[in-house]
Amino acid sequence: MDKKFGIVLLAVIALIGGVFFFTKDKADTKSTTTAVVSKHSSGAGTSGVELVEYGDFQCPACGSFFPIIEQIRTDYGDKLKFTFRNFPLTTIHRNAVAAHRAAEAASLQGKFFEMYELLYQNQTSWSSLTSPVVVFENYATSLSLDLTKFKEDFASEAVNNTINADRKEGEDKYAINGTPTFILNGQKLDSAEVGSLELFTKKIDAAIASLNN
Repeated sequence: MDKKFGIVLLAVIALIGGVFFFTKDKADTKSTTTAVVSKHSSGAGTSGVELVEYGDFQCPACGSFFPIIEQIRTDYGDKLKFTFRNFPLTTIHRNAVAAHRAAEAASLQGKFFEMYELLYQNQTSWSSLTSPVVVFENYATSLSLDLTKFKEDFASEAVNNTINADRKEGEDKYAINGTPTFILNGQKLDSAEVGSLELFTKKIDAAIASLNN
């Protein structure tokens, strides 16, 4: 091999490698710091039934399920424990991580579900923005959050680690690779089984009935 050609080839390989790792670092939110999963739940779960959603705030399908889940939370009240886990699909939803950061930052001021609702209710208004951060800060202001603290938490490693811990749990425990994914008392549901309020209600009622037999 020509010596000059070999040097050029090595330089190209190094450049490609550098681009790969730079891109991976920018796109991948993973951290080596140990973190525990989030604890975002509503409803006491007096029936013994828990519904867990692994969701992505920018995911259109999650947005479509949002009103169904809200109705379920209203209808069952404390009978059902509803838990939300972060699962941003970073490769296809460029604003997802920022949205999840906003929700986690709000949770540190006791307003997770309030931010959760704003993000889903207004999904189409921020999803296509180049940067939705200002919009999320406006949401924080509307919720009477301490904006300085919100900004600090939004950018913090701790918030990032919580998001990653949720996603890792979903991947490792349930082999999740898409959203929304629902887990009813430890059983992963096919979205086609719960594609309407009626179907979802039947599944929940059956889970409650099974505990009373």
